[in-house]
Amino acid sequence: MSEDWEECDEGRSFDQPDFSEVSESVAIDDTNNGFDDHNENNGFAYDNGFESNENGDENGYGSRPGRGGRGGRGGGRGRGRGRGGRDGGFGGERNGGGNYRDRNGDSRPPYSGNDPSMDEVKSDKPRSLYIPPLPTEDEALIFGSGISSGINFEKFDDIEVRVSGENPPSPVDNFEKSGLREDVMTNVRKSKYTKPTPIQRYAIPIIMNGRDLMACAQTGSGKTAAFMLPMIHNLLEMEDGLELRTRNPYIVIVAPTRELAIQIHDEGRKFAHGTKLKVCVSYGGTAVHHQLQLMRGGCHVLVGTPGRLLDFIDRGYLSLENVKFMVLDEADRMLDMGFLPSIEKVMGHPTMPDKLNRQTLMFSATFPAEIQELAGKFLNNYICVFVGIVGGACVDVEQTVHLVEKFKKRKKLEEILNEGNPKGTLVFVETKRNADYLASLMSETQFPTTSIHGDRLQREREMALDDFKFGRMDVLIATSVAARGLDIKNVSHVINYDLPKSIDDYVHRIGRTGRVGNKGRATSFYDPEADRAMASDLVKILTQAGQPVPDFLKDAGGAGSYMGSSQFGGKDIRDSHGSRVDAQPAALEPEEDWD
Repeated sequence: MSEDWEECDEGRSFDQPDFSEVSESVAIDDTNNGFDDHNENNGFAYDNGFESNENGDENGYGSRPGRGGRGGRGGGRGRGRGRGGRDGGFGGERNGGGNYRDRNGDSRPPYSGNDPSMDEVKSDKPRSLYIPPLPTEDEALIFGSGISSGINFEKFDDIEVRVSGENPPSPVDNFEKSGLREDVMTNVRKSKYTKPTPIQRYAIPIIMNGRDLMACAQTGSGKTAAFMLPMIHNLLEMEDGLELRTRNPYIVIVAPTRELAIQIHDEGRKFAHGTKLKVCVSYGGTAVHHQLQLMRGGCHVLVGTPGRLLDFIDRGYLSLENVKFMVLDEADRMLDMGFLPSIEKVMGHPTMPDKLNRQTLMFSATFPAEIQELAGKFLNNYICVFVGIVGGACVDVEQTVHLVEKFKKRKKLEEILNEGNPKGTLVFVETKRNADYLASLMSETQFPTTSIHGDRLQREREMALDDFKFGRMDVLIATSVAARGLDIKNVSHVINYDLPKSIDDYVHRIGRTGRVGNKGRATSFYDPEADRAMASDLVKILTQAGQPVPDFLKDAGGAGSYMGSSQFGGKDIRDSHGSRVDAQPAALEPEEDWD
Protein backbone atom coordinates (compact mmCIF):
# COMPACT_ATOMS: atom_id res chain seq x y z
CA MET A 1 0.00 0.00 0.00
CA SER A 2 1.30 3.48 -0.87
CA GLU A 3 3.03 5.42 1.85
CA ASP A 4 2.06 8.79 0.34
CA TRP A 5 -1.05 9.33 2.39
CA GLU A 6 0.92 9.18 5.62
CA GLU A 7 2.57 12.50 4.69
CA CYS A 8 -0.50 14.28 3.31
CA ASP A 9 -2.43 17.18 4.81
CA GLU A 10 -5.12 16.30 7.35
CA GLY A 11 -7.78 17.39 4.87
CA ARG A 12 -7.85 21.06 5.91
CA SER A 13 -10.29 23.14 3.93
CA PHE A 14 -9.01 26.27 2.18
CA ASP A 15 -11.38 28.47 4.13
CA GLN A 16 -10.31 27.11 7.50
CA PRO A 17 -7.59 28.76 9.64
CA ASP A 18 -4.28 27.00 10.09
CA PHE A 19 -4.09 25.71 13.67
CA SER A 20 -0.64 24.18 13.18
CA GLU A 21 0.97 26.29 15.87
CA VAL A 22 -1.70 26.19 18.54
CA SER A 23 -1.69 24.00 21.61
CA GLU A 24 -4.55 22.48 23.52
CA SER A 25 -4.55 25.31 26.02
CA VAL A 26 -5.36 28.01 23.45
CA ALA A 27 -8.59 29.76 24.34
CA ILE A 28 -11.49 29.05 22.03
CA ASP A 29 -14.54 31.14 21.37
CA ASP A 30 -17.04 30.09 23.98
CA THR A 31 -19.88 30.40 21.51
CA ASN A 32 -18.68 27.20 19.83
CA ASN A 33 -17.50 25.15 22.77
CA GLY A 34 -19.72 22.13 22.43
CA PHE A 35 -22.52 23.36 24.68
CA ASP A 36 -24.59 24.97 21.90
CA ASP A 37 -27.28 23.41 19.78
CA HIS A 38 -25.63 20.39 18.16
CA ASN A 39 -26.87 21.50 14.75
CA GLU A 40 -25.06 24.86 14.91
CA ASN A 41 -21.33 24.34 14.69
CA ASN A 42 -20.23 21.15 16.38
CA GLY A 43 -18.38 19.44 13.59
CA PHE A 44 -20.91 16.67 13.09
CA ALA A 45 -23.91 18.51 11.63
CA TYR A 46 -24.84 18.21 7.99
CA ASP A 47 -23.43 21.63 7.10
CA ASN A 48 -20.03 21.19 8.70
CA GLY A 49 -18.31 18.75 6.42
CA PHE A 50 -19.20 15.27 7.59
CA GLU A 51 -22.14 14.90 5.22
CA SER A 52 -21.59 17.62 2.63
CA ASN A 53 -18.21 18.41 1.15
CA GLU A 54 -18.69 22.00 0.10
CA ASN A 55 -14.99 22.64 0.54
CA GLY A 56 -13.65 19.69 -1.39
CA ASP A 57 -14.37 16.75 -3.62
CA GLU A 58 -16.31 13.70 -2.54
CA ASN A 59 -13.41 11.38 -1.95
CA GLY A 60 -10.87 13.50 -0.07
CA TYR A 61 -7.30 12.73 -0.94
CA GLY A 62 -6.63 10.01 -3.43
CA SER A 63 -9.55 10.46 -5.82
CA ARG A 64 -8.75 13.46 -7.95
CA PRO A 65 -6.36 16.41 -7.55
CA GLY A 66 -6.89 19.13 -5.00
CA ARG A 67 -7.66 19.26 -1.31
CA GLY A 68 -10.60 17.32 -0.03
CA GLY A 69 -12.10 19.58 2.59
CA ARG A 70 -13.11 17.41 5.54
CA GLY A 71 -13.32 14.27 3.50
CA GLY A 72 -10.01 13.31 5.06
CA ARG A 73 -7.48 10.86 3.80
CA GLY A 74 -9.69 8.34 2.13
CA GLY A 75 -8.81 7.02 -1.30
CA GLY A 76 -11.40 6.33 -3.95
CA ARG A 77 -12.20 2.97 -2.37
CA GLY A 78 -12.06 4.05 1.25
CA ARG A 79 -8.63 2.68 2.10
CA GLY A 80 -7.51 5.64 4.12
CA ARG A 81 -8.34 6.95 7.52
CA GLY A 82 -10.70 9.59 6.24
CA ARG A 83 -12.88 11.43 8.67
CA GLY A 84 -16.20 11.62 6.97
CA GLY A 85 -15.83 12.11 3.19
CA ARG A 86 -18.87 10.85 1.28
CA ASP A 87 -17.14 8.02 -0.56
CA GLY A 88 -13.68 7.74 0.94
CA GLY A 89 -12.21 7.11 4.34
CA PHE A 90 -13.64 5.39 7.37
CA GLY A 91 -16.39 7.96 7.76
CA GLY A 92 -17.47 7.38 4.16
CA GLU A 93 -21.00 6.68 3.04
CA ARG A 94 -20.27 3.64 0.91
CA ASN A 95 -16.93 2.04 1.61
CA GLY A 96 -15.63 3.62 4.81
CA GLY A 97 -15.85 2.00 8.18
CA GLY A 98 -17.39 4.85 10.18
CA ASN A 99 -20.72 5.51 8.40
CA TYR A 100 -22.01 8.51 10.31
CA ARG A 101 -24.75 9.37 7.89
CA ASP A 102 -27.11 7.25 9.93
CA ARG A 103 -25.79 8.26 13.33
CA ASN A 104 -29.11 9.45 14.75
CA GLY A 105 -31.09 6.54 13.38
CA ASP A 106 -31.33 4.75 16.71
CA SER A 107 -32.86 5.78 20.02
CA ARG A 108 -29.71 7.47 21.34
CA PRO A 109 -29.34 11.27 21.26
CA PRO A 110 -27.22 12.73 18.44
CA TYR A 111 -23.46 12.82 18.88
CA SER A 112 -22.88 16.40 19.98
CA GLY A 113 -19.12 16.73 20.26
CA ASN A 114 -17.29 19.80 18.97
CA ASP A 115 -13.97 19.84 17.16
CA PRO A 116 -12.90 23.36 16.17
CA SER A 117 -9.46 22.19 14.98
CA MET A 118 -10.62 19.17 13.03
CA ASP A 119 -8.55 20.37 10.08
CA GLU A 120 -5.39 21.43 11.89
CA VAL A 121 -2.17 20.58 10.08
CA LYS A 122 0.78 19.04 11.85
CA SER A 123 4.05 17.67 10.64
CA ASP A 124 3.69 14.82 13.10
CA LYS A 125 0.70 13.39 14.99
CA PRO A 126 -1.70 16.35 15.41
CA ARG A 127 -2.70 17.67 18.81
CA SER A 128 -6.44 17.79 18.74
CA LEU A 129 -8.74 20.40 20.21
CA TYR A 130 -11.53 17.86 20.12
CA ILE A 131 -14.38 18.42 22.59
CA PRO A 132 -16.29 15.20 23.32
CA PRO A 133 -20.04 15.13 23.90
CA LEU A 134 -21.25 15.84 27.41
CA PRO A 135 -21.98 12.79 29.59
CA THR A 136 -25.59 11.67 29.39
CA GLU A 137 -28.05 12.34 32.19
CA ASP A 138 -30.50 9.73 30.88
CA GLU A 139 -30.83 7.05 33.58
CA ALA A 140 -31.71 4.42 31.00
CA LEU A 141 -28.34 4.97 29.32
CA ILE A 142 -26.39 5.42 32.56
CA PHE A 143 -27.58 2.13 34.03
CA GLY A 144 -28.08 0.22 30.79
CA SER A 145 -24.49 0.18 29.57
CA GLY A 146 -23.25 -2.71 31.69
CA ILE A 147 -23.11 -6.39 30.80
CA SER A 148 -25.78 -8.53 32.47
CA SER A 149 -24.71 -11.67 34.27
CA GLY A 150 -24.86 -14.83 32.18
CA ILE A 151 -25.98 -18.41 32.59
CA ASN A 152 -22.67 -19.44 34.18
CA PHE A 153 -22.69 -16.70 36.82
CA GLU A 154 -23.46 -19.17 39.60
CA LYS A 155 -20.23 -21.01 38.82
CA PHE A 156 -18.35 -18.08 40.34
CA ASP A 157 -19.11 -19.61 43.74
CA ASP A 158 -16.81 -22.51 42.91
CA ILE A 159 -13.79 -20.36 42.05
CA GLU A 160 -10.89 -20.63 44.48
CA VAL A 161 -9.91 -17.39 46.24
CA ARG A 162 -6.56 -16.97 47.98
CA VAL A 163 -6.21 -14.17 50.54
CA SER A 164 -2.98 -13.20 52.30
CA GLY A 165 -1.95 -10.37 54.59
CA GLU A 166 -2.50 -9.41 58.22
CA ASN A 167 -6.03 -9.78 59.60
CA PRO A 168 -8.06 -9.57 56.40
CA PRO A 169 -11.75 -8.73 56.91
CA SER A 170 -14.29 -11.48 56.24
CA PRO A 171 -15.91 -11.53 52.79
CA VAL A 172 -19.54 -10.50 52.29
CA ASP A 173 -22.13 -12.89 50.84
CA ASN A 174 -24.50 -10.32 49.35
CA PHE A 175 -24.77 -6.60 48.65
CA GLU A 176 -27.59 -6.05 51.14
CA LYS A 177 -25.36 -7.11 54.06
CA SER A 178 -22.21 -5.45 52.77
CA GLY A 179 -22.69 -2.27 54.80
CA LEU A 180 -22.93 -0.01 51.74
CA ARG A 181 -24.98 3.17 52.23
CA GLU A 182 -28.54 3.18 50.98
CA ASP A 183 -27.86 5.80 48.28
CA VAL A 184 -25.09 3.56 46.93
CA MET A 185 -27.27 0.46 47.22
CA THR A 186 -29.98 2.23 45.22
CA ASN A 187 -27.54 2.47 42.32
CA VAL A 188 -26.48 -1.15 42.79
CA ARG A 189 -30.10 -2.22 42.35
CA LYS A 190 -30.61 0.06 39.35
CA SER A 191 -27.54 -1.58 37.81
CA LYS A 192 -29.31 -4.94 38.29
CA TYR A 193 -26.47 -6.32 40.42
CA THR A 194 -28.03 -9.15 42.38
CA LYS A 195 -25.03 -10.97 43.80
CA PRO A 196 -21.38 -9.93 44.23
CA THR A 197 -18.70 -11.70 42.20
CA PRO A 198 -15.81 -13.29 44.13
CA ILE A 199 -13.53 -10.26 43.76
CA GLN A 200 -16.38 -8.00 44.93
CA ARG A 201 -17.12 -10.21 47.94
CA TYR A 202 -13.55 -9.81 49.21
CA ALA A 203 -12.54 -6.35 47.96
CA ILE A 204 -15.56 -4.41 49.24
CA PRO A 205 -15.02 -5.14 52.97
CA ILE A 206 -11.23 -4.79 52.66
CA ILE A 207 -11.54 -1.29 51.17
CA MET A 208 -14.35 -0.24 53.51
CA ASN A 209 -12.09 -1.20 56.43
CA GLY A 210 -9.34 1.14 55.26
CA ARG A 211 -6.84 -1.45 54.01
CA ASP A 212 -4.57 -1.29 50.98
CA LEU A 213 -5.25 -3.96 48.38
CA MET A 214 -3.56 -5.84 45.56
CA ALA A 215 -6.28 -7.72 43.69
CA CYS A 216 -5.99 -10.10 40.78
CA ALA A 217 -9.02 -11.67 39.11
CA GLN A 218 -9.89 -12.97 35.69
CA THR A 219 -11.12 -10.65 32.97
CA GLY A 220 -14.81 -9.82 33.13
CA SER A 221 -15.15 -10.53 36.84
CA GLY A 222 -16.42 -7.13 38.05
CA LYS A 223 -13.21 -5.49 39.27
CA THR A 224 -14.33 -1.90 38.57
CA ALA A 225 -17.39 -2.18 40.81
CA ALA A 226 -15.22 -3.95 43.40
CA PHE A 227 -13.19 -0.79 44.02
CA MET A 228 -15.67 1.90 42.99
CA LEU A 229 -18.55 0.97 45.31
CA PRO A 230 -16.64 0.97 48.64
CA MET A 231 -14.67 4.11 47.74
CA ILE A 232 -17.84 6.06 46.97
CA HIS A 233 -19.37 4.74 50.21
CA ASN A 234 -16.37 5.87 52.28
CA LEU A 235 -16.29 9.27 50.61
CA LEU A 236 -19.99 9.89 51.29
CA GLU A 237 -19.42 8.89 54.91
CA MET A 238 -17.15 11.94 55.29
CA GLU A 239 -20.30 14.14 55.24
CA ASP A 240 -19.27 17.65 56.39
CA GLY A 241 -15.59 17.01 55.70
CA LEU A 242 -16.26 16.90 51.96
CA GLU A 243 -15.76 20.09 49.94
CA LEU A 244 -18.53 20.31 47.35
CA ARG A 245 -16.92 22.50 44.67
CA THR A 246 -13.28 21.51 45.01
CA ARG A 247 -11.15 20.78 41.97
CA ASN A 248 -8.75 18.71 44.09
CA PRO A 249 -9.99 15.10 43.97
CA TYR A 250 -10.40 12.73 46.89
CA ILE A 251 -10.19 9.67 44.64
CA VAL A 252 -7.71 9.35 41.77
CA ILE A 253 -7.96 6.40 39.39
CA VAL A 254 -5.27 5.94 36.74
CA ALA A 255 -5.75 3.74 33.66
CA PRO A 256 -3.38 3.00 30.74
CA THR A 257 -5.68 3.95 27.85
CA ARG A 258 -8.14 6.73 27.12
CA GLU A 259 -10.92 4.29 26.29
CA LEU A 260 -10.55 2.50 29.62
CA ALA A 261 -10.49 5.84 31.47
CA ILE A 262 -13.76 6.85 29.79
CA GLN A 263 -15.30 3.50 30.71
CA ILE A 264 -14.27 3.74 34.38
CA HIS A 265 -15.60 7.31 34.45
CA ASP A 266 -18.97 6.09 33.19
CA GLU A 267 -19.04 3.39 35.87
CA GLY A 268 -18.15 5.95 38.54
CA ARG A 269 -20.98 8.24 37.44
CA LYS A 270 -23.35 5.29 37.59
CA PHE A 271 -22.50 4.35 41.17
CA ALA A 272 -22.38 8.00 42.34
CA HIS A 273 -25.65 8.88 40.60
CA GLY A 274 -28.02 10.92 42.79
CA THR A 275 -25.31 11.76 45.34
CA LYS A 276 -23.35 14.98 45.80
CA LEU A 277 -20.18 13.46 44.35
CA LYS A 278 -18.86 14.73 41.02
CA VAL A 279 -16.93 12.29 38.83
CA CYS A 280 -14.60 13.73 36.18
CA VAL A 281 -12.24 12.33 33.55
CA SER A 282 -8.99 13.63 32.05
CA TYR A 283 -7.26 12.12 29.04
CA GLY A 284 -5.24 13.24 26.05
CA GLY A 285 -6.50 14.05 22.58
CA THR A 286 -9.17 16.41 23.92
CA ALA A 287 -9.25 20.13 24.71
CA VAL A 288 -7.78 21.00 28.10
CA HIS A 289 -10.14 23.92 28.61
CA HIS A 290 -13.16 21.64 28.17
CA GLN A 291 -12.05 19.16 30.82
CA LEU A 292 -11.17 21.98 33.22
CA GLN A 293 -14.56 23.59 32.65
CA LEU A 294 -16.29 20.38 33.69
CA MET A 295 -14.11 20.21 36.81
CA ARG A 296 -15.05 23.73 37.94
CA GLY A 297 -18.35 22.45 39.28
CA GLY A 298 -16.48 20.10 41.60
CA CYS A 299 -14.26 17.03 41.17
CA HIS A 300 -14.38 14.43 43.92
CA VAL A 301 -13.44 11.44 41.77
CA LEU A 302 -10.93 11.90 38.94
CA VAL A 303 -10.25 9.17 36.39
CA GLY A 304 -7.35 9.81 34.04
CA THR A 305 -4.46 8.63 31.95
CA PRO A 306 -0.96 9.33 33.31
CA GLY A 307 0.06 11.94 30.73
CA ARG A 308 -2.92 14.26 31.05
CA LEU A 309 -3.06 13.80 34.84
CA LEU A 310 0.58 14.87 35.20
CA ASP A 311 -0.02 17.77 32.83
CA PHE A 312 -2.86 19.06 35.03
CA ILE A 313 -0.75 18.67 38.18
CA ASP A 314 2.36 20.32 36.69
CA ARG A 315 0.34 23.29 35.42
CA GLY A 316 -1.21 23.76 38.85
CA TYR A 317 -4.74 23.03 37.66
CA LEU A 318 -5.23 20.59 40.50
CA SER A 319 -3.55 19.37 43.67
CA LEU A 320 -3.38 15.89 45.18
CA GLU A 321 -3.59 17.16 48.76
CA ASN A 322 -7.13 15.78 49.28
CA VAL A 323 -6.43 12.27 47.97
CA LYS A 324 -7.84 9.53 50.18
CA PHE A 325 -7.77 6.75 47.57
CA MET A 326 -5.23 6.10 44.82
CA VAL A 327 -6.18 3.36 42.34
CA LEU A 328 -4.14 1.75 39.56
CA ASP A 329 -6.37 -0.18 37.19
CA GLU A 330 -4.59 -2.67 34.93
CA ALA A 331 -1.82 -2.30 37.49
CA ASP A 332 0.58 -4.71 35.79
CA ARG A 333 0.56 -2.44 32.74
CA MET A 334 0.80 0.74 34.82
CA LEU A 335 3.92 -0.52 36.60
CA ASP A 336 5.85 -1.84 33.61
CA MET A 337 8.78 0.03 32.08
CA GLY A 338 6.54 2.18 29.88
CA PHE A 339 4.36 3.81 32.55
CA LEU A 340 6.44 3.37 35.70
CA PRO A 341 8.22 6.79 35.59
CA SER A 342 4.87 8.59 35.32
CA ILE A 343 3.37 6.59 38.18
CA GLU A 344 6.41 7.24 40.36
CA LYS A 345 6.07 10.96 39.65
CA VAL A 346 2.40 10.97 40.63
CA MET A 347 2.95 8.89 43.77
CA GLY A 348 5.94 10.98 44.82
CA HIS A 349 4.42 14.39 44.07
CA PRO A 350 4.83 16.87 46.96
CA THR A 351 1.06 17.32 47.28
CA MET A 352 0.33 13.56 47.37
CA PRO A 353 -0.24 12.16 50.89
CA ASP A 354 2.25 9.42 51.70
CA LYS A 355 1.15 5.79 51.67
CA LEU A 356 0.44 5.87 55.41
CA ASN A 357 -2.16 8.61 54.91
CA ARG A 358 -3.99 7.28 51.85
CA GLN A 359 -5.39 3.97 50.64
CA THR A 360 -3.71 2.51 47.58
CA LEU A 361 -5.54 -0.09 45.51
CA MET A 362 -4.22 -2.08 42.55
CA PHE A 363 -6.32 -4.27 40.26
CA SER A 364 -5.50 -6.40 37.25
CA ALA A 365 -6.13 -9.77 35.59
CA THR A 366 -2.42 -10.60 35.67
CA PHE A 367 0.17 -9.84 38.37
CA PRO A 368 3.72 -11.00 37.58
CA ALA A 369 6.04 -11.38 40.56
CA GLU A 370 8.24 -8.54 39.30
CA ILE A 371 5.24 -6.20 39.20
CA GLN A 372 4.22 -7.28 42.72
CA GLU A 373 7.67 -6.28 43.91
CA LEU A 374 7.37 -2.84 42.35
CA ALA A 375 3.81 -2.42 43.66
CA GLY A 376 5.02 -3.04 47.20
CA LYS A 377 6.81 0.32 47.18
CA PHE A 378 3.46 2.14 46.98
CA LEU A 379 1.37 -0.09 49.27
CA ASN A 380 1.14 -0.13 53.06
CA ASN A 381 0.53 -3.40 54.94
CA TYR A 382 -1.60 -4.53 52.04
CA ILE A 383 -3.84 -7.52 51.56
CA CYS A 384 -3.52 -9.74 48.47
CA VAL A 385 -6.61 -11.29 46.89
CA PHE A 386 -6.07 -13.73 44.02
CA VAL A 387 -9.20 -15.12 42.42
CA GLY A 388 -9.06 -18.27 40.31
CA ILE A 389 -6.06 -19.12 38.14
CA VAL A 390 -4.05 -15.93 38.12
CA GLY A 391 -3.29 -15.02 34.53
CA GLY A 392 -5.53 -17.82 33.28
CA ALA A 393 -8.17 -17.55 30.60
CA CYS A 394 -11.87 -17.41 31.45
CA VAL A 395 -13.44 -20.87 31.25
CA ASP A 396 -16.64 -19.38 29.80
CA VAL A 397 -14.81 -18.60 26.56
CA GLU A 398 -14.75 -21.32 23.90
CA GLN A 399 -11.24 -21.18 22.44
CA THR A 400 -10.37 -22.43 18.95
CA VAL A 401 -6.98 -22.26 17.23
CA HIS A 402 -6.63 -22.63 13.44
CA LEU A 403 -3.39 -23.28 11.56
CA VAL A 404 -3.33 -20.38 9.07
CA GLU A 405 -0.38 -19.07 7.10
CA LYS A 406 0.16 -15.32 6.89
CA PHE A 407 -1.29 -14.66 3.44
CA LYS A 408 -4.32 -16.88 3.94
CA LYS A 409 -5.63 -15.09 7.04
CA ARG A 410 -7.96 -12.69 5.27
CA LYS A 411 -9.74 -15.47 3.39
CA LYS A 412 -10.08 -17.46 6.63
CA LEU A 413 -11.51 -14.40 8.40
CA GLU A 414 -14.18 -13.98 5.73
CA GLU A 415 -15.04 -17.69 5.97
CA ILE A 416 -15.56 -17.43 9.73
CA LEU A 417 -17.67 -14.28 9.45
CA ASN A 418 -19.81 -15.94 6.77
CA GLU A 419 -20.48 -18.98 8.97
CA GLY A 420 -22.85 -17.13 11.31
CA ASN A 421 -23.94 -13.73 12.55
CA PRO A 422 -20.85 -11.48 12.41
CA LYS A 423 -22.32 -8.78 14.68
CA GLY A 424 -20.19 -8.18 17.76
CA THR A 425 -16.93 -9.53 16.30
CA LEU A 426 -13.73 -7.99 17.69
CA VAL A 427 -10.65 -8.70 15.55
CA PHE A 428 -7.15 -8.10 16.95
CA VAL A 429 -4.18 -7.37 14.72
CA GLU A 430 -0.58 -6.60 15.63
CA THR A 431 0.02 -3.29 13.81
CA LYS A 432 -1.82 0.00 13.39
CA ARG A 433 -1.32 -0.03 9.63
CA ASN A 434 -2.82 -3.50 9.34
CA ALA A 435 -5.83 -2.41 11.42
CA ASP A 436 -6.67 0.35 8.94
CA TYR A 437 -5.88 -1.76 5.87
CA LEU A 438 -7.92 -4.75 7.01
CA ALA A 439 -10.86 -2.56 8.06
CA SER A 440 -10.98 -0.88 4.66
CA LEU A 441 -10.85 -4.23 2.85
CA MET A 442 -13.55 -5.74 5.06
CA SER A 443 -15.78 -2.70 4.51
CA GLU A 444 -15.83 -3.59 0.81
CA THR A 445 -17.54 -6.84 1.76
CA GLN A 446 -20.98 -7.22 3.33
CA PHE A 447 -19.53 -6.72 6.83
CA PRO A 448 -19.70 -3.12 8.16
CA THR A 449 -16.28 -2.62 9.73
CA THR A 450 -14.35 0.07 11.60
CA SER A 451 -11.00 0.25 13.41
CA ILE A 452 -9.41 1.63 16.56
CA HIS A 453 -5.73 2.17 17.35
CA GLY A 454 -3.37 4.70 18.88
CA ASP A 455 -2.76 6.74 15.72
CA ARG A 456 -6.40 7.60 15.10
CA LEU A 457 -7.55 10.96 16.41
CA GLN A 458 -9.52 10.85 19.64
CA ARG A 459 -12.74 11.80 17.89
CA GLU A 460 -12.25 8.92 15.44
CA ARG A 461 -11.48 6.48 18.25
CA GLU A 462 -14.61 7.39 20.19
CA MET A 463 -16.73 7.24 17.05
CA ALA A 464 -15.42 3.80 16.12
CA LEU A 465 -16.00 2.39 19.58
CA ASP A 466 -19.43 3.97 19.81
CA ASP A 467 -20.46 2.55 16.42
CA PHE A 468 -19.35 -0.93 17.45
CA LYS A 469 -20.98 -0.80 20.88
CA PHE A 470 -24.35 0.20 19.51
CA GLY A 471 -24.40 -2.15 16.55
CA ARG A 472 -23.88 0.28 13.69
CA MET A 473 -20.68 -1.59 12.86
CA ASP A 474 -20.59 -5.39 12.98
CA VAL A 475 -16.81 -5.76 13.16
CA LEU A 476 -14.15 -3.78 15.05
CA ILE A 477 -10.49 -4.18 14.05
CA ALA A 478 -8.23 -3.27 16.98
CA THR A 479 -4.63 -3.36 18.07
CA SER A 480 -3.63 -5.22 21.20
CA VAL A 481 -3.75 -2.32 23.67
CA ALA A 482 -7.50 -2.05 23.11
CA ALA A 483 -7.78 -5.37 24.93
CA ARG A 484 -7.01 -3.77 28.27
CA GLY A 485 -10.09 -3.60 30.45
CA LEU A 486 -12.64 -2.58 27.81
CA ASP A 487 -16.08 -3.83 28.78
CA ILE A 488 -18.01 -3.81 25.50
CA LYS A 489 -21.55 -5.10 25.64
CA ASN A 490 -22.48 -7.93 23.28
CA VAL A 491 -18.99 -8.89 22.09
CA SER A 492 -19.82 -12.39 20.90
CA HIS A 493 -16.59 -13.36 19.19
CA VAL A 494 -12.93 -12.37 19.56
CA ILE A 495 -10.62 -13.24 16.67
CA ASN A 496 -6.84 -13.10 17.00
CA TYR A 497 -6.04 -12.38 13.36
CA ASP A 498 -2.45 -11.91 14.56
CA LEU A 499 -1.51 -13.65 17.79
CA PRO A 500 0.15 -11.35 20.34
CA LYS A 501 3.76 -11.76 21.38
CA SER A 502 2.93 -12.67 24.97
CA ILE A 503 0.40 -15.03 26.54
CA ASP A 504 -0.48 -12.22 28.95
CA ASP A 505 -1.91 -10.17 26.07
CA TYR A 506 -3.72 -13.25 24.76
CA VAL A 507 -5.55 -13.59 28.08
CA HIS A 508 -6.57 -9.92 28.05
CA ARG A 509 -7.72 -10.09 24.43
CA ILE A 510 -10.03 -13.06 24.72
CA GLY A 511 -11.33 -11.65 28.00
CA ARG A 512 -13.35 -9.09 26.00
CA THR A 513 -15.97 -11.83 25.56
CA GLY A 514 -17.44 -14.33 28.02
CA ARG A 515 -17.77 -11.70 30.76
CA VAL A 516 -19.68 -11.96 34.07
CA GLY A 517 -20.72 -15.56 33.46
CA ASN A 518 -21.76 -15.10 29.82
CA LYS A 519 -20.61 -17.54 27.17
CA GLY A 520 -18.05 -16.27 24.66
CA ARG A 521 -16.06 -17.45 21.69
CA ALA A 522 -12.42 -16.82 20.78
CA THR A 523 -10.70 -17.89 17.57
CA SER A 524 -6.97 -17.55 16.89
CA PHE A 525 -4.95 -17.84 13.69
CA TYR A 526 -1.68 -19.64 14.38
CA ASP A 527 1.08 -18.97 11.85
CA PRO A 528 3.86 -21.53 12.45
CA GLU A 529 6.53 -19.15 11.17
CA ALA A 530 5.56 -16.19 13.35
CA ASP A 531 3.91 -17.76 16.41
CA ARG A 532 6.01 -20.79 17.33
CA ALA A 533 7.28 -19.09 20.49
CA MET A 534 3.69 -18.85 21.76
CA ALA A 535 2.86 -22.52 21.22
CA SER A 536 3.85 -23.90 24.62
CA ASP A 537 1.99 -21.22 26.57
CA LEU A 538 -1.08 -21.60 24.35
CA VAL A 539 -1.11 -25.32 25.15
CA LYS A 540 -1.02 -24.54 28.86
CA ILE A 541 -3.81 -21.93 28.68
CA LEU A 542 -6.06 -24.20 26.61
CA THR A 543 -5.46 -27.15 28.95
CA GLN A 544 -6.22 -25.10 32.07
CA ALA A 545 -9.52 -23.92 30.58
CA GLY A 546 -10.53 -27.46 29.51
CA GLN A 547 -10.30 -26.61 25.82
CA PRO A 548 -9.16 -29.02 23.07
CA VAL A 549 -5.51 -28.66 22.06
CA PRO A 550 -4.82 -29.15 18.33
CA ASP A 551 -2.04 -31.55 17.37
CA PHE A 552 -0.04 -28.90 15.54
CA LEU A 553 0.29 -26.95 18.81
CA LYS A 554 1.36 -30.02 20.74
CA ASP A 555 3.98 -30.79 18.14
CA ALA A 556 5.27 -27.24 18.17
CA GLY A 557 5.15 -26.44 21.85
CA GLY A 558 4.98 -29.47 24.06
CA ALA A 559 3.56 -29.14 27.57
CA GLY A 560 4.06 -25.40 28.01
CA SER A 561 5.79 -23.33 30.66
CA TYR A 562 3.17 -20.75 31.44
CA MET A 563 2.81 -21.15 35.19
CA GLY A 564 6.52 -21.73 35.64
CA SER A 565 7.53 -18.37 34.19
CA SER A 566 8.46 -15.61 36.57
CA GLN A 567 6.44 -13.25 34.38
CA PHE A 568 3.19 -14.54 35.85
CA GLY A 569 2.26 -14.29 39.50
CA GLY A 570 0.11 -17.00 41.05
CA LYS A 571 0.68 -16.14 44.69
CA ASP A 572 1.65 -13.37 47.05
CA ILE A 573 5.44 -13.01 46.77
CA ARG A 574 5.54 -12.20 50.50
CA ASP A 575 4.78 -15.88 51.13
CA SER A 576 8.20 -16.92 49.79
CA HIS A 577 9.85 -17.14 53.23
CA GLY A 578 11.31 -13.67 52.95
CA SER A 579 12.90 -14.20 49.55
CA ARG A 580 12.38 -11.40 47.08
CA VAL A 581 12.73 -11.39 43.31
CA ASP A 582 14.64 -8.94 41.14
CA ALA A 583 12.48 -5.83 40.82
CA GLN A 584 13.47 -4.97 37.24
CA PRO A 585 10.87 -6.12 34.69
CA ALA A 586 12.01 -6.81 31.17
CA ALA A 587 11.88 -3.76 28.91
CA LEU A 588 8.98 -3.84 26.51
CA GLU A 589 9.27 -3.09 22.82
CA PRO A 590 7.98 0.37 21.82
CA GLU A 591 4.20 0.53 21.79
CA GLU A 592 1.68 2.92 20.35
CA ASP A 593 0.73 5.94 22.42
CA TRP A 594 -2.71 5.46 23.97
CA ASP A 595 -2.36 7.99 26.79
